[in-house]
Amino acid sequence: MKRLITQFSFFFMQNPLIKNFFTGEIYSGSAKKICTPGLNCYSCPAAITSCPIGAAQLFFAGTRHNISLFITGFLLFIGMVFGRFICGYLCPMGLFQDLIYKIKTPKLRLRLRFLRYVKYAVLLLFVVIFPLAFLHELSGLGSPWFCKYICPSSTIFAALPILASSEALRVFTGGLFVLKTAVAAGIIAASTVIYRFFCRVICPLGAVYSLFNGVALVRMNFEKSKCSSCGKCREVCHVRINPAVSPNSPECVRCGSCVGICGDKALNYYITARAEKSENKS
Repeated sequence: MKRLITQFSFFFMQNPLIKNFFTGEIYSGSAKKICTPGLNCYSCPAAITSCPIGAAQLFFAGTRHNISLFITGFLLFIGMVFGRFICGYLCPMGLFQDLIYKIKTPKLRLRLRFLRYVKYAVLLLFVVIFPLAFLHELSGLGSPWFCKYICPSSTIFAALPILASSEALRVFTGGLFVLKTAVAAGIIAASTVIYRFFCRVICPLGAVYSLFNGVALVRMNFEKSKCSSCGKCREVCHVRINPAVSPNSPECVRCGSCVGICGDKALNYYITARAEKSENKS
């Protein structure tokens, strides 16, 4: 419950302009120069900040040359400090998936052995290579491929609310909108039966943060001396890893289920320095 409250709190901090969902207006003030740590669409009517993946695509597409160092530094800083803790606690798309996973359907608890690498391909191809390589003949600029063709956040939190509030815009929808809606529907359907399907398989931001999970300052600490080897943490893990063996696996989305189930208090979130001190004592 504490994590859910934190998730909702950060959702409304990033999306405080709820009334815009009904008017279709998009905030474009100075706060949009700031990136949020999670996947939160720039075009979401309620949003007051930008998405780091969207900003990265604009740089690679050649439309904004002045953000390269900023977005690189931002992602490196957030990754080094938090890792995928962002996925578990701060990301609006993560909250959305947690909510729809609560829908009563049969659940598939899979390790996604090979599918988990898809997100790295999405990051490399749709965020970096395609915006760089495929340029418009007249403008010489690329397109934000991930936002344009895949991102479910832009469909669920931006396109659908805007179209719902504007009959005039609905007449301009075409094949691309149908494609994006189908992709979003597929991700929603998959996420009702597979925990955090989008985070684990497709999300390029999750791919970036996963690279830092093992070295981030905020990480999982396992105290072997306290562990009774009951196996409950492994049984409850939604992403099918063993927290007692790999507490800082790149695939851990920091949902905290293992921490909550551990009666021995052998698993906890710690800032690295504190974790190392604890390990030295044991």
